[in-house]
Amino acid sequence: MKLAFSTLGVPGVPVAEVVRLAAGNGYQGVELRVHPEEPVHLGLSSLERADVVEAFKAAGVEIVALAGYVRVAAEGDDEPVLAELSELLKLARDLGASYVRVFPGGGEQDRDAADATAARRLGAAAPAAADLGVSILLETHDSHRAGVDAARVVATVGHPRVGAIWDVLHTWLAGEEPVASHAVLAPHLGYVQVKDVASADDLTPLPLGSGVLPLARCVDHLDPQTWVCWEYEKRWHPDAAELPGLLSAGREHLLRIGAPKQ
Repeated sequence: MKLAFSTLGVPGVPVAEVVRLAAGNGYQGVELRVHPEEPVHLGLSSLERADVVEAFKAAGVEIVALAGYVRVAAEGDDEPVLAELSELLKLARDLGASYVRVFPGGGEQDRDAADATAARRLGAAAPAAADLGVSILLETHDSHRAGVDAARVVATVGHPRVGAIWDVLHTWLAGEEPVASHAVLAPHLGYVQVKDVASADDLTPLPLGSGVLPLARCVDHLDPQTWVCWEYEKRWHPDAAELPGLLSAGREHLLRIGAPKQ
């Protein structure tokens, strides 16, 4: 497997420090959180985008994905959703990222209505994504937290530039077994987000392997070229331990549980 971590674990940290942490701890890639409070956001100038690219290139670290906050199943007009997604795709093209992350965000809508909205918007954005060389990935999250939910939408779109992210916490919270999640997501899988927590009632991030998530069963059948990204949600849990001191041990844990079985 190829290993990355998300900048959600190091909120607000400058790009140069993110690159140093990745290279120094043996991670081949990074998932960049795209938000106005982060160094990487939709308002970056052309020069600033070029500086980000150069920083990662110089260290041999890949920008795997841009984690945006577009909610493709949200109620309301399509235009603002598609406009934000368009800007996210252009930023990914400029930074050389393979993927952009989107959320479902269907809220309390009827399932069929939320599915239809998400599929319509993803289908509308797919041709532009293809032209830019970027893929849009729907994360297992909120209204579509099970693998079967995300896969249902992506399969409806039926475009090679629209896929899924397997967030293992959310499929676990949905009560879906890892083997079932993998089975439905594998045809559409962009990459996997891993994390660990103490329980369904305490989602404070923990070092990988010290919580209850079935991580070994989640990575067991992955293609060796699949990206596995540690999404340590420090941004939402400021009292959690600092991620930089955990990165090396986290990498070793992932390599250990992902090693070929004898």
